[in-house]
Amino acid sequence: MSDAPDPLAPLISSVLKELGEDPGRDGLVRTPERAARALRFLCQGYQQDPREVFNHALFDVSYDEMVIVKDIDVYSLCEHHLLPFFGRAHVAYIPNGKVVGLSKIPRMVEIFARRLQVQERLTTEIAQTLQNILRPKGVAVVVEAIHLCMMMRGVSQQNAFAITSSLRGEFETDSKTRSEFMGLLRHRRESFA
Repeated sequence: MSDAPDPLAPLISSVLKELGEDPGRDGLVRTPERAARALRFLCQGYQQDPREVFNHALFDVSYDEMVIVKDIDVYSLCEHHLLPFFGRAHVAYIPNGKVVGLSKIPRMVEIFARRLQVQERLTTEIAQTLQNILRPKGVAVVVEAIHLCMMMRGVSQQNAFAITSSLRGEFETDSKTRSEFMGLLRHRRESFA
């Protein structure tokens, strides 16, 4: 890691000045560098290729029933206001001769979430990437999230949340498969310990 100042830091300092703050005061002296590091972390998905996550983690398997990874934590920044939105993603697919290591799905979700996003695009990017890589019989993605831009400003709705979905293949065309998926999403995990 370089000791050179982050080029974002002076820009953040300028924003603080525009807001009426003194970036030189005790509590803010290091804020531009800290904020720059935070933004780099929160947007690190731009430097990652989600397809690389799947390298060496695709396996030939004759399993053809639904695979679901539920309750994947999602933290992202709304591209409209640069305020956080967070919640959970639920990802399912029906294999077509190949499965992926289960840990790869949350890693892929995080790569897309660590970019400036809208929830709708995040949902479809996850589904499309899984579709492109696995070529499964079907893919389903549901994202549930709370948006601070709705809670802290504008409409100031403290209890509102958004649900988005992207259904491909059998999840889109077969109502029984779709119903099974939605039913399994309602199932809450009891402690395994």
